[in-house]
Amino acid sequence: MRWAVRRILTALRKSYGHRPWKRWGSGLDLLVETILSQNTSDANSSAGFRRLRRRFRSWNQLANAGVEEVEKCIRISGLSRIKAPRIQEILRQIKRQRGRIDLEFLSQMRASEARQYLLRFRGVGPKTADCVLMFAFGMKVFPVDTHIHRIARRLELIPPDASAERAHDVLEPMIRPRDRYEMHVLLIEHGRRTCRARSPRCRDCVLVGMCPCGKRRV
Repeated sequence: MRWAVRRILTALRKSYGHRPWKRWGSGLDLLVETILSQNTSDANSSAGFRRLRRRFRSWNQLANAGVEEVEKCIRISGLSRIKAPRIQEILRQIKRQRGRIDLEFLSQMRASEARQYLLRFRGVGPKTADCVLMFAFGMKVFPVDTHIHRIARRLELIPPDASAERAHDVLEPMIRPRDRYEMHVLLIEHGRRTCRARSPRCRDCVLVGMCPCGKRRV
């Protein structure tokens, strides 16, 4: 399977280009924005995050604001009545535990320890935690989102009934640590452009020769 995964990565690189690691933001930026991204589009979650940052000049100000005001800012991101109090409670918990609202201390931890720290917060699941660790701190983890889950099933890298958590447990060891960031971002790009949930463009897919699902469709 590791050999197959390397072939997949090579094909994606040829199609979309290399994707060297870059930092997407601070740990807190990534945590809040990833929570906002749950069950909505990237455009809507980004819009909600921008509104939050324009309205509140600091994380302390956001943590202490009225929940209705926070809800109003992030309404575009969906589920605002759930996400607003969760975000505020996470910020308050960090302040109580650390004395300040900051996550940069995670960079000094092993990935497994940092992951467990983040998973203690309500509303933070494995994908959210791994996104923070990968995009903010460059840790060699492998978040599994809906695009990656779908593509992995179609390629039969995971069982058809595997949950997202099970998919993570199967996929991460298949991918060399140094390749995990690039594989993650390239698979997401491929899922958006070609291997779409509805009407996948199998005839244009660079992975069709390795994909049982694509071969049946073509």
